[in-house]
Order: sequence, then C-alpha cells, then structure tokens
Amino acid sequence: MSTYEKGQPFLREAARLGCSVSLLTVDKLRDGDWPKDVLANFFTMPSGLTQEQILNTVTFFARTLRIDRIVALDEFDLEIAALLREHMRLPGMNQSKTRFFRDKLAMRTEAQRAGVLVPEFTRVLRHDDLRSFMAWTQGPWLLKPRTNAASLGIKLVHSSEELWPILDTLGDMQSHYLMERFVPGEVFHAEGITWNGELIFEAPCKYGKPPMQTMHHGGVFTTRTLAADSPDARAISEVHRAVLKALQLEAGVSHTEFIRAQADGRVYFLESAARVGGAHISDVIELARGINPWVEWARLEVARAKGEAYMLPSLRNDFAGSMICLARQERPDLSAYADPEVSMRLERRHHAGVIVRSHSEDRVKALVEEYGERFLNDFCATMPAPDRPSA
Repeated sequence: MSTYEKGQPFLREAARLGCSVSLLTVDKLRDGDWPKDVLANFFTMPSGLTQEQILNTVTFFARTLRIDRIVALDEFDLEIAALLREHMRLPGMNQSKTRFFRDKLAMRTEAQRAGVLVPEFTRVLRHDDLRSFMAWTQGPWLLKPRTNAASLGIKLVHSSEELWPILDTLGDMQSHYLMERFVPGEVFHAEGITWNGELIFEAPCKYGKPPMQTMHHGGVFTTRTLAADSPDARAISEVHRAVLKALQLEAGVSHTEFIRAQADGRVYFLESAARVGGAHISDVIELARGINPWVEWARLEVARAKGEAYMLPSLRNDFAGSMICLARQERPDLSAYADPEVSMRLERRHHAGVIVRSHSEDRVKALVEEYGERFLNDFCATMPAPDRPSA
C-alpha cells in the first residue's frame, strides 16, 4: 500500500519472484506510473480516510483476496499497515515496534535508554516541564511533529515568548510534538538492510546542506556516499548499529539520520525510518554499491514469506552523489551537465536532478559541490514548505 507514487522496483521484483502483488493507493494516483503489467490487482481509495475506513476497505477486499503480507511503501502508511497486520493477525512489524520508526519521541526515548547520544529533548505535555527544559538547555530549540517526515512542520523556537503562541495555535494537537535542543553541525544518513536482527548492509552518506534547511529555506538538496573506512563513516556506523539494535528492527530496510555536532564533534542520533530513503537516495546507493534498496526489500520480504534465507548480492565499491532542486523551468535543460561521471538525469516537471558516479570519492565530492552551486543559478526555485505532506 502507498499513498505516494513510489516503490515501483519493489512491486516489480516481488512479482518477478512469483508473488501475486496487489497495490492499494489513493484515487488521485490512479493514473500514476505504476507497473500495472505485473500487478494482480490495483485498488484505489479516496484520500483522507480514517484508519477504521481503511481497515474496512482492506478487509472487504480480503473477503475474496488472499493476503499473506502487507507492506507500506511510504512512511506515512506504516502505522495503518501495522494496524492491519494486527487486526488480520499477519506477520510483520506490530504497532508498538512501528512507533519506534514513526514517533520521534518514542525512538529518542528508546535510543537514549540504550545509551545512544541524542540531542536533549522533552515531551510537549506539562508546561512547567517545558519551562524547566528551556531554562536548563541552551536555545534555540526545535518544535517537531512526532510523526511527520522530511522536516515537515518543524519550527525553530528562539525563546519561551515564541513558544506559547505556537502551542496555543496547536491546541489539542500540541502533545503530538516534542521539543529538542537545536544542534548545529553536519548531517549524515545511513541506508541499511537488516536480516534476523543483524544489520547486514549499510551505506553511510553525507548531506550537503541539512535537509531541514533546504526544505524550509530552499536551495539544492545534495548527498553523497562515503568511504567505509573514513572517520565519518566509521563514527556513523557505530551509532547506526546501536540505534537499530535499540529500536529492535528484525528485518527490512531503514533510513537513519545523524548529526556531527559543531560544538563537540560527537555524533548524535536524529531519527530513523523503516523505509527506503527518499529523494532518489535509492538510485545513489544502486550506482555506488550495485544494489537497489527497493529491490532488496522485496527479496527480503519474499524470503520471509517463503521461510527461505536471504543473502545480499555482490556489492560494488564505487561512489555516487546527487543534486536535486525545485526548478523555475517546467522541463529543465540538463544538457550542460555532461561530465562522463553523470550517470542519471532525473525527469520530473519543475525539478532538476543529476546523479554522478565515480571510482573516486574525491571526484564525486567535487562534482556534487560544483553542480550544486551551478544548480542555484541555472534552475533553483523556492516555495514555502508545507506543514503537512501531499501526495
């Protein structure tokens, strides 16, 4: 199931492996770029249904359709997928464990309990606790929705005078937020594959500007893979493994973010999601390491369904990086980006995107920095960041 247009490689691979694959999406994506040629069933539903209505929809289909596994292709579908599994008594991540990969308060609490370093944080419940938190930590602070993704809805707060009007506006929804100390620094992410509770593949990467900055202030989103033996990658890997163990991921893919603090140089855990990283990160990983996380996720799910072992395919040890931005042009002309390392140009209206690959990490880094600066002049457009996601 997916309320966003994504995961096509997963659907194709699951079908190739012999599964009868049905897709449930929303009505407005009925004509999306779905691989309908491999789908046994294609269902749509109105946007904005309640969980109970989605439950009724799926169980109605189940009167005539055998359902053995439910997979949420997008982060915003994880919770309803967990509810459906529990209601239908199907294997997979239950609601409690899903919270560790959806609820920022739950994942921080669990990681901190396991000894993982996280920015100081507090629940948004008792107002006196918020006053105490702001008194003993140094601002500014971030007010974060507990279950949004991609930096949506995050607000930077500089003083208590700024906080209270925001909370008044949120009303009864304020308990769905947390507050944490803003930690300036360099932001990293690691893409992972876990099997039987063991992290068997990871790809540490480094963002250019922090995603929160590009989401809220515009600019070019960039990321690139790191050499596994680099100091940054080793530091990220250590925290990455501790985080996934603390969050009890048994099997699946993950996208986890970290920050190396400017003040003390230590790596702090930010958040983790039990999904494939967005913004074409899967393409970056495929070009650098030779495997597509979507495809491997399908192979892993099918192996679990059949009671078989899963093994990683052979890996490549190249490097790759991406540059993506909103574009002023409907169809940006990327022909001037013609270095031999250019391996993919993204085709999407009002978006400019290029992915490069090389045997040299330094060459990828140089191209990402150069192209990122050129994108600002050639294409980059900005628009206000939404507080809520839209398909």
